[in-house]
Amino acid sequence: MKPPNKVATTAPAQLDAIAAERLAAIEQRYTSQRRALVNALQQAGRPVSIADLLDANKSFVQSSLYRNLVVLEQAQLVIRVVAHDDFAHYELGEELIDHHHHLICTTCGRIDDFEISSDDEHELLKALQRSAKRAGFSVSGHRLDLVGTCATCKAAAV
Repeated sequence: MKPPNKVATTAPAQLDAIAAERLAAIEQRYTSQRRALVNALQQAGRPVSIADLLDANKSFVQSSLYRNLVVLEQAQLVIRVVAHDDFAHYELGEELIDHHHHLICTTCGRIDDFEISSDDEHELLKALQRSAKRAGFSVSGHRLDLVGTCATCKAAAV
């Protein structure tokens, strides 16, 4: 499975409006630093770590990134994806980008997005709903992480 290079499907102006609205709902402002962070996540096209964000934008300060990511997560703009090494990676929430799943490399910790066909997604959802029903759980969505070794690490091991 080759991961796609994705960019958030929400237009930047629309994304800014959504972000400002959601932050206002939790009594927070859409500051220039938060706008830059949302833009960086949009441009990344995959879940990124704090280190990735710091490398991409030299004006970011690590302590501010942590604080702002917590606020953006509270506003349901950002989700946190945890890799095998317990280091969090961040991406925009699924309602701002297309539904997708994750490939998590246990060697280097990289996380990439991948999508499956709509037929396979439908079958997967049906199977998950059956399992959830047996447990008395009501499904509102799902996340799927495939854990293994990425092509780069696999090639390096040869």
